[in-house]
Amino acid sequence: MALTLTLKQTLEVPLEVNSVNHESVSQQPIDKIRTLPVLHGNRKLSVDDFFDVQQSSTEEDLIVWSGDCSRVKHIGAGLAAGRIRVEGNAGMHLGAEMSGGEILVEGNVSDWIATEMKGGTLCIKGNAGDLVGAAYPGSKRGMNGGKILIHGNVGHEAGHRMRRGTIVIGGTSGDAIGFDMIAGSIFSFGQIGKRMGAGMRRGTIALFGESNEPEFLPTFKYSCVYHPTWLFFFLRQLRSSGFPVPEDCFDREYRRYCGDFLALGKGEILVRQW
Repeated sequence: MALTLTLKQTLEVPLEVNSVNHESVSQQPIDKIRTLPVLHGNRKLSVDDFFDVQQSSTEEDLIVWSGDCSRVKHIGAGLAAGRIRVEGNAGMHLGAEMSGGEILVEGNVSDWIATEMKGGTLCIKGNAGDLVGAAYPGSKRGMNGGKILIHGNVGHEAGHRMRRGTIVIGGTSGDAIGFDMIAGSIFSFGQIGKRMGAGMRRGTIALFGESNEPEFLPTFKYSCVYHPTWLFFFLRQLRSSGFPVPEDCFDREYRRYCGDFLALGKGEILVRQW
């Protein structure tokens, strides 16, 4: 069963849709789905007040959100299985704490996407805001598994306190990516901001798009130049998934920097040789 929710109106006040998930709509009649509660500001209303809801049997386990959902929050939050497609933009907390399944966004997304993600795949065709795959305030760990593919740009502090998983960024990145990173991998194909890897303990940040020497914190030290074999296989797999990987990334050597020595100091930043 495929479910399509088409936004009826332009939203000025954010709309929270935590209640609309695969568990709540599975095997339910369409009239019951239309009465699911949503939160519009501080008002509790129903799905039917904002969305035209249609069901079809064309695809299994698919929820489609259509329209400019840039103010629709918590789409796909807690997703464990199934697929979600957003035909437009999406709001804050997209895919928060998801543990499985797939989310595809054909437009841009806001801040705090995939917060404390545990598994699954999230693909953004446009740009993303701040704190991608990050930890909630006061939490010790951010992203703890899964894969985030962003074809466009991202804001600040992507991968904040991430413990496991992979974040791939096709465009430019804001400041402090990998801030307080515990482990995991971040791959950037565009220009990078300042203070990358600040406080990182373990993990890998790989830079493929920096033609000049990036600005490192003084607590990172140069290690060596080498050709990491594992990186070749990862890039090949990434390309096979449809992500655009430049051909000259495969046969290059990489400069390796270790840090952050203010923390555990077992992290690494790899910079492509030009």
